[in-house]
Amino acid sequence: MKILLLATNTDREPYPVYPLGMAVVAQALCAAGHEVRQIDYLAMGESDDALRTALLEFQPRVVGLSLRNIDDVDSCGGPEQWFLDRSRRIVELLRATHDVPIIVGGPAFSIMPEAILAYLGADFGVAGEGERAVLDLLSRIERGETGPLIVKSSPLDATRMHSPRMDPVILEYYQRESGLPGVHTKRGCPHDCVYCSYPAIEGRTIRPRDPEHVADDMAELARKHGVDHVFFTDSVFNDDQGHYLAVAEALLRRNLPVRWSAFFRPGRIREEELDLLLRSGLLGMEVGSDALAESTLAGLGKGFCCSDVLRFNAVCAARNIPLAHYLIIGGPEETEATIKETLANLEKMEHCVAFLYSGLRILPRTRLHRRAVAEGLIDRQTSLLHPAYYHSPLLDRETMHATVSQALRGRRDRFFPPRNAQDRMNVMRRFGYRGLVWDQLISAEKQRRGKNGNGRANGRANGRANGRTNGKANGGSSKEAFPSAPAHRSPEGGRSIPFPPATDLATQYPASISTSEA
Repeated sequence: MKILLLATNTDREPYPVYPLGMAVVAQALCAAGHEVRQIDYLAMGESDDALRTALLEFQPRVVGLSLRNIDDVDSCGGPEQWFLDRSRRIVELLRATHDVPIIVGGPAFSIMPEAILAYLGADFGVAGEGERAVLDLLSRIERGETGPLIVKSSPLDATRMHSPRMDPVILEYYQRESGLPGVHTKRGCPHDCVYCSYPAIEGRTIRPRDPEHVADDMAELARKHGVDHVFFTDSVFNDDQGHYLAVAEALLRRNLPVRWSAFFRPGRIREEELDLLLRSGLLGMEVGSDALAESTLAGLGKGFCCSDVLRFNAVCAARNIPLAHYLIIGGPEETEATIKETLANLEKMEHCVAFLYSGLRILPRTRLHRRAVAEGLIDRQTSLLHPAYYHSPLLDRETMHATVSQALRGRRDRFFPPRNAQDRMNVMRRFGYRGLVWDQLISAEKQRRGKNGNGRANGRANGRANGRTNGKANGGSSKEAFPSAPAHRSPEGGRSIPFPPATDLATQYPASISTSEA
């Protein structure tokens, strides 16, 4: 069967993200003998004419839509940051151009499948992991059988997970625009944050992929597409079972010229573990700290303490690993006192950026939803298709915003609301910077303070000023650790040259030398 897969996400913040889920489903479909074409609405310039042309040329029997986001989960954003109206317009365009069954899936759809299917006016939906479920649904469609409109899949074991089938045209766009294709090393999240939808989408049991298969994916990206930096898309990379260390060891064994970043949970990490991660190519960490006050962390259900966050930041800063902390103000148990506590603790943290969000997007099937109903902020019948946010009733929101804005005024590495950082990063991308980019904001703040450091190397701007070449996709490798790494600033196309093999460098230089210094 001919199947057209379409990624509908057009959100570019904090950076354009390759539609990895669509690529995984594409591989499953091809393995089952289907003829598949992948297209990406953002990569085709959000052109309706290009979409019509693709439909009419390919003549698919079925179209599958991948929905990544419902909205941008930022209470300070505007109505244009609600994305389902765009997806519904795309469904209408598909109907008018080539009327075939439309299946909707993806993480956004899986959060509220019934409501989203009804709003979009599509025919079928797949909630949860799609590799197996979409095949069963297509078989039913092909046989003309009736059944439920929404197929809810069970979590797959690791042996049934597919590597992504990357489309070279789509990948070239994302390499040019962000330089951060994704790779997943496991699925599932065992943590119990009150607001999070990950357990509902992926389940609470960690299902790790074979580390060698992860390394295979990265090797193929490097060999076929010249990729030199990936982002691990796991909900939390540093799992308690230590699978992430096995992945790092596999990368070291392969001599891959690929660096990586990931989302981390702050907690205890040994120095030798950090050394292993650095030698395997770690460039930067995005950290789900959420708050820096004990009662607020407890209210969010984080399962760690403020001292854990401070210690994690300190040990990483000692190795010049750039960190980005994501913080929430106004969450459960937030008061004026806890805001002051968070700001005071944030002031203690060096070598990091922080993005502060106001309130929490309320999603169904979460403890936050139950709390919001119990506190009378919403009722059980409130539709959550449009954003509804939880703000602590224990303090005034406008006063909170003013307090935080005043405390962060003038800082180039602390941002509230987060869109204040986005404008800066967008300008940097227009000048050819690729990768995380937020790591450059750390360098900007150090320049403002007049702290020159000991040979910065993750700041491309600093690299130019000091006559250094540094490179890698987020510009994060130090000259000392990677002496022959070329600069990764390419206004002509954003592409870069592969880097020296990590394991070769590890034998030449002590493991304690940082791969990312700002």
